[in-house]
Amino acid sequence: MDELLAVIADLGLELHPDRIDVVATRLGRITSVDQFAAIKSSFGPNADKQLLSRLDQAWRNVADIPPRDVAMALRGASSAAATQERRSSVDLAWTGPATGQVPIRHTEQVLCEVIDAATHRLFIVSFVAYGVASIVAALRSAIERGVDVSILLELSSEHGGKIKGHDSLKLLSDTLPGAHLLAWAPAQGETASSGSVHAKCAVADGQVAFITSANLTSAAMERNMELGVLVRGGTLPAQLHDHLDALVTTKAVQLLAI
Repeated sequence: MDELLAVIADLGLELHPDRIDVVATRLGRITSVDQFAAIKSSFGPNADKQLLSRLDQAWRNVADIPPRDVAMALRGASSAAATQERRSSVDLAWTGPATGQVPIRHTEQVLCEVIDAATHRLFIVSFVAYGVASIVAALRSAIERGVDVSILLELSSEHGGKIKGHDSLKLLSDTLPGAHLLAWAPAQGETASSGSVHAKCAVADGQVAFITSANLTSAAMERNMELGVLVRGGTLPAQLHDHLDALVTTKAVQLLAI
C-alpha cells in the first residue's frame, strides 16, 4: 500500500492536472487492475514508463483496491502538488555573465520586486548601501504607502564598524526619512564586535524572501558576479522575517537615532 501511495504522489508531481483528470476519468470506467493496460495510453506519450510500471506492480500487490479509489488518490495528489506549487517557489537571481542555460532574473529587478511586494513590513540587510537610486526609489515608495521599513547595515569605522570612508546609515537617514535604520552595535560598556554584518537579504510581509550575495551598491547591481534565490511562500520567508524582528526585540541589533 505504501508503494502505491508513493507512486501516486510521484505521478501527481509529474503530470499536469489536466492529464491527471483524463487518467482519473478513464480509471473510473474500468473495474479492476487487470484492465489497467487498456487505459495506459491516457497517461500520454511522454509519461515516465518506469513510473507507470511501478504503478501497475504496486496496484497489483493490493489488487483489492478499486479503480475509483486509485482515481481519487491521483486527483488528490495532483491537487496537493498544485497547491504546493502555488504556495512556494524558488527562482534564481544573477548578476554577471549569462550562459543561456537556465532562466535567471537580474539582482536589481528581483530586489525591487520584493520591495514592491511589501504591503505591511519590509526588512533589508546589507553590509553597505550607496549608489542604488532605483532601490532607494522603491524603498521611498514603500514608505509612502505605509510599509514599515527596517534596514540593517554595518556601522562606519567612525562608529565602531568595519566600513571606512563611507557612512551608509547616515546616507539612508538623509534619503529615506521614515525608515528604521539598524546596526549590530555593541551593548553599553562592551567593545565593538570583531564580526560584521555580512548577511544580505530582503523579506516582505513574511511572504517573499530574497537571499543574495549582493550588497546594496551599484557594483553589485550592475557589474559584480552575484547570486541569489527568491523564495515565494512556504515557511522560509516567515521564519526569516520573524528571526530578523527578534533581533530587534532582543536588542541584538539596535535602532539608531541619526
